[in-house]
Amino acid sequence: MTTLKPSRDIATLVEIMRVLRAPGGCPWDRDQSFATIAPYTIEEAYEVASAIEEQDWTSLPGELGDLLFQAVFHAQMASEAGLFDFGDVIEAVTTKMIRRHPHVFGDEGAKHNAEDQKAYWESLKAEERKAKAQHGVLDDVPSALPALVRAEKLQKRASSVGFDWNNAEHVLAKIAEEAREVVEAPTQADRAEELGDLLFVVANLARHLKVDPEAALRAANAKFTRRFRHIEASLAAKGSSPAAATLEEMEALWQDAKAKGIK
Repeated sequence: MTTLKPSRDIATLVEIMRVLRAPGGCPWDRDQSFATIAPYTIEEAYEVASAIEEQDWTSLPGELGDLLFQAVFHAQMASEAGLFDFGDVIEAVTTKMIRRHPHVFGDEGAKHNAEDQKAYWESLKAEERKAKAQHGVLDDVPSALPALVRAEKLQKRASSVGFDWNNAEHVLAKIAEEAREVVEAPTQADRAEELGDLLFVVANLARHLKVDPEAALRAANAKFTRRFRHIEASLAAKGSSPAAATLEEMEALWQDAKAKGIK
């Protein structure tokens, strides 16, 4: 049996992962593949985001560690397949960060303000897409992103080459149009398509207003949860529950939550 102790050295984490996947290690870890681990990677990223949103600084180190472990897990599987190892992962990201920040790492003449730097990054990303034989403007927008996030990124990328509405008022008009089409859709399949179009345009409105649509919706979800819990608690104090209450009773308690400043 291999004996390892907790450490601040990332090499220990890499070794833990190697042992888990080695003969005599953990059967579950050995059975995993890139495809089976990918959903966990996404889940861990969301748990990091949740800890930040809740300002849970005590939990955040552990959540970041779980996310880092996912990178180590993928790198270990790649190493076993002869594809790359964790050192290659580190080299790739350090190379990219140095290349993308010449104004910080060695090229005094490349100093930019924030706006210039953003334009520089976009041009650099275009060069990177070309190097990867990704010639389309949308080629490297990850397909596995949450749909709302991906919609915003697709629209932002299209806007970078001039394919965009001129202002938020035009987007609002399009939202009204898409909402009518949802109502008028003749079949369930048509309604699903039109609702997708409506959500896509709402994401575009958020971009025009410089609002992160995913963060805005997460905040709305959290507000709804807090107010609905107020409904549950108020009903429980009366010996009732949402299932036993009328819609009118719950709506009154919802308005009470708003009046009490529950956000």
